[in-house]
Amino acid sequence: MNPTDEQSAAADAFAAGENLALQAGAGTGKTSTLALLAHITQRRGRYLAYNRAIAADAQTRFPATVTCKTAHALAFAAVGHRYMRRLNAPRRPAWQTGQALGLTKPLRIGSREISQRALSNAALRTVARYCHSDDGDVTKSHVPRLRGLEDPGHHAELADHLVPFARRAWIDLQHFDDSAVRFEHDHYLKIWALTRPRIGADFLLLDEAQDTNPVVEQVFLAQREHAQLVMVGDSAQAIYHWRGAKDIMTGFDGAHFTLTQSFRFGPHLAAEANRWLALADAPLRLTGTDAIATELGPVPMPNAVLCRTNVGAMAQVMQLMTAGRRVALVGGGQSLHALAQAAKDLKEGRRTHHPELVLFTTWGDLQDYATHDPSGRDLQPLVDLVDTHGPDAILTAVAKLTPEDTADITVSTAHRAKGREWVSVRIADDFAPPTPLADNPQPTPPPPVDDAEARLAYVAVTRARARLDRGGLSWVDDFPAGLNDSPLTEATPTS
Repeated sequence: MNPTDEQSAAADAFAAGENLALQAGAGTGKTSTLALLAHITQRRGRYLAYNRAIAADAQTRFPATVTCKTAHALAFAAVGHRYMRRLNAPRRPAWQTGQALGLTKPLRIGSREISQRALSNAALRTVARYCHSDDGDVTKSHVPRLRGLEDPGHHAELADHLVPFARRAWIDLQHFDDSAVRFEHDHYLKIWALTRPRIGADFLLLDEAQDTNPVVEQVFLAQREHAQLVMVGDSAQAIYHWRGAKDIMTGFDGAHFTLTQSFRFGPHLAAEANRWLALADAPLRLTGTDAIATELGPVPMPNAVLCRTNVGAMAQVMQLMTAGRRVALVGGGQSLHALAQAAKDLKEGRRTHHPELVLFTTWGDLQDYATHDPSGRDLQPLVDLVDTHGPDAILTAVAKLTPEDTADITVSTAHRAKGREWVSVRIADDFAPPTPLADNPQPTPPPPVDDAEARLAYVAVTRARARLDRGGLSWVDDFPAGLNDSPLTEATPTS
């Protein structure tokens, strides 16, 4: 490769033995940059990939002196293989696991009754959250918050009740032979991290560092005593905080570099991305490639439609199928199927075990919560969709999803689109602008954009290579941030 000045500067610092943090904007060739670093040394290295597919691709680009694995793969080789019998065990319902742990009765908190099944599910989610953390023991901080129990006192009561059972589950998971709790891959990763492992390498390369779970961060940073550390990512793409991920780049003790030349798109899209970077209060600004004529404008038939939520994706799938399109959904339809089935259960008078809806006893209960409780406003699109089409129509649509390689169009949430790119992209209309205060419905200037929402929008708009239909994010025009980066050119519609 012919490195840019930014890449050359990072390579020089790496050759000098410095620990590095590389802020790599969308499309700036972060993997190519890491490969460049690896090729200028004969030392042994480890590349820690975000997922298995990225690791496999990286192995073809790195020299033989660098081993490319996920953190889970390292953990499996060290300790996970001892739990093979448990990993291959049949699935079992959470309520059966809860019974085996001693959760046999419902619990009443305030006006809500939490069923035995809901408690069992929450206990297992508590263990999962603990496994993503860098904590040494299961505590109340790991207990998930349930819809309908937003009151701090109610949540504290739930946590007090669940922590002993979650600790019992974690003890159960230490056994090599099959026991009460189904063993998952995150379990052996946590067990490995608790051993304070030493990774045998002269340098470590951590990819997607902006969305690193604390358990992986703990292992990575502990190697500083014997290995040179290099992390790469984009803090402006840190969009998984809600799942326990943590941006470890900003405060990293090392030399900081930026990669700002995007090879994915042209100047007009770079300018659009920079508007969102400004709204996210991110210092990074991108430069587009002049040779790529990326346009902004209507795209009636894009390669991909990106949505804010699973419910928004569900609505797009149904709309496109009604128009006769073969539709693929990134990540598959399991989450949409689960939501639709939960709605069906409630509408037919049955309790659901979906973690988002588990405390609602009827569909009317959920409708009332979504309409009148501020904490439930994000469920209103689901209620509207189900009330309009019915759960059976949604389940039918999910069953008709097509693999991406044979689809006419791909639908994805912005979260699942991270790391992906398409020739043309349309942004769905479920990216809502910030809501003005009730006593000032038309404020000047407009209300601030939440940083997390601005980062998610930045991820969404930077997935396109040739054409972007801003669609549901066009409201950015009402905000002054970033307007001076570059003039925007709206092109004519294209398919």
